[in-house]
Amino acid sequence: MEALHDEDRAVREAATTALRKIGPPAAPALIVALQDPNGNVQEAAVAILKDVATPEAVEPLIGCLTSKNWIVRMHAAKALGNLGDERPVRQLIPLLMDSVKAVRVDATDALAQIGRPALATLLAAVRHEEWVLRLHACEALGKIGAEEAVVPLCEVMLHDRDMAVRQDAAKALGSIGHPAAFEALEKAVTDLSVRPYAVDALGKLKDPRAVPILIDVVAGKNRPANARRVPVCGDESGALDVEEMEVQIFAVGGLAEIGDDRAIQPLIRALKDTRLRAAAASALSKMGLRIAAPLVAAMKTETDSNILSHARGILSAVGWRPAPTMKEGV
Repeated sequence: MEALHDEDRAVREAATTALRKIGPPAAPALIVALQDPNGNVQEAAVAILKDVATPEAVEPLIGCLTSKNWIVRMHAAKALGNLGDERPVRQLIPLLMDSVKAVRVDATDALAQIGRPALATLLAAVRHEEWVLRLHACEALGKIGAEEAVVPLCEVMLHDRDMAVRQDAAKALGSIGHPAAFEALEKAVTDLSVRPYAVDALGKLKDPRAVPILIDVVAGKNRPANARRVPVCGDESGALDVEEMEVQIFAVGGLAEIGDDRAIQPLIRALKDTRLRAAAASALSKMGLRIAAPLVAAMKTETDSNILSHARGILSAVGWRPAPTMKEGV
């Protein structure tokens, strides 16, 4: 432990490595070192504890969450998450709005690791006045994946005043993947700021009810009337719509996730769209041999060499081989 005070950084690093190798038996001495007036020693001790901490370290680590040193706060949050003890839940919540992003991230992960014991506190946090706390609470709830969070997250996604919070609520609903979120996500598809995340989440639900919605997105049929087109790459007309392209690519991926036969023909048609071709090819490749017959039929009249090349790649990926009597074409 004395080596952690050494002025030579190499000596301190060697001591840190040695203490990690000792493991949990080193925890009592490291807990004492958390109170050392030397900031380098505090940082080293808490960094090691995140890997070797024992339940006895919980209370001292909770004390570190209010340290003026952000590195100490960050490692303490990570250590408490690794321990999975429910005692620090209340003290971790304020770190969701810490001024340092790394601290916010590790506090969010810690609450997610603690899991169900943190649910009630996180569900209350999604109604907090500070948007950044609401945002990270949504993220933690998504990582926990509890069904109880679905309805509150739907409310946040549809009604929160902050765009970033609504977006994170949609992401969380996708991570949870519960069908109870379907109706709310269907509504959120019309919110331009949430649309990409809602479409992505619909695919992750793997709910067949989402198939017609996603097919329409891929076909460009249900873009909100108030959508703005963004000129890019010198195309001032806005015809190359990168914002909606992202949404369509999410929809293509969602159709592959759901794996419904209704998606086969729309995905084959999407091969004709240069913006969606790679995503559509990847999606069809995941759907197995059942796509072979309709794809071969569609390619009989195709003349675009790039589309034909993608079709050959898809057929190879699903394990299709032409019958010996079939003429070469695809």
